[in-house]
Amino acid sequence: MAELNESSGLYKAAVLLLCLGVERSSKVLQYLGESELERVLMAVSEIGTVSQETRAEIMQEAVALSMASANLMMGGVEYSRQLLARAVGPRRGAEILERISASQQLSSFEILRSADPAQVANLLAEEHPQTIALVLSYLEAKLAADIMTHLPPELQVEVTLRLAKMDRVSPNVVDVIERGLKHKLSGVISVAGFRETGGVSFLVKMLNNVDRGVQKTIFEALEPVSPSLVEEIRANMFTFDDLVKLDDKSIQRVLRDVNKQDLALALKGAPEKVRELIYRNLSERARETLQEEVELLGPQLAKNVYAAQRRIVEVVRSLEEAEEIVIGGAGAEYAIIV
Repeated sequence: MAELNESSGLYKAAVLLLCLGVERSSKVLQYLGESELERVLMAVSEIGTVSQETRAEIMQEAVALSMASANLMMGGVEYSRQLLARAVGPRRGAEILERISASQQLSSFEILRSADPAQVANLLAEEHPQTIALVLSYLEAKLAADIMTHLPPELQVEVTLRLAKMDRVSPNVVDVIERGLKHKLSGVISVAGFRETGGVSFLVKMLNNVDRGVQKTIFEALEPVSPSLVEEIRANMFTFDDLVKLDDKSIQRVLRDVNKQDLALALKGAPEKVRELIYRNLSERARETLQEEVELLGPQLAKNVYAAQRRIVEVVRSLEEAEEIVIGGAGAEYAIIV
């Protein structure tokens, strides 16, 4: 390598690494490509004594450049995903990123986000299942689940099948649907380019947010039509009944965080194997108290029981994100209160 020019960026980069010290420099070098890494390290090896004044000037320049070009730093979806995963965990980060993406790309859907899901479902019920699937795929999973819950059972199955098969949708197709629904949806569908829609991953998120009664209806109807799809969805879901897949140590950790009223209500509609698992991991006194609370509750609305069970599942997922417990795939049978 030719003699280093003290005004060159390569020289300044090498000096900056020397100023940062071994530990910090090693972290910086992780972000360089192989060729860049080789050039910088070669420069570092050739640098002799650097005056304190030169070091100070280069450090000041680096700080100034960093502050001036902050808005030019490389970001994007992948950076956001990594940042959120470190901050709030991968699952919660993915949900936040989904909302951000939906807000950026589909701001014209705001009218649907603020509308009553029952009204939206009634509005969409007369449309073709493929059209409904497309509209739902552009919404957050929670809102899509609320709308799906209010659709007729037979339509839920049709829409589910089409959501599972969706991949990417052309802007031209969306434009055609937009024109057909403009009187109903006030032209709220608008996209700038191709966007991934639907698919099994979206279905899993959506079905994790609907009542177990709706889950049961959809799965029972799908089973004879597409058993492989049902198996794939269940393999990626975790429901209240899947608590039986946790070991005793994990269950005990979950029980420390769940709301005791939610637990009693959730057990009203729980299969016997789930009850046994919960009771087995409680002290004798806590078990007797919980059993009394379950009996005193009396008859309960299924939707309230399912809501309590979902809250407990959310605790499980939060603990999984925090890597305090490990959960496997789902696949248990879905019970319903009779």
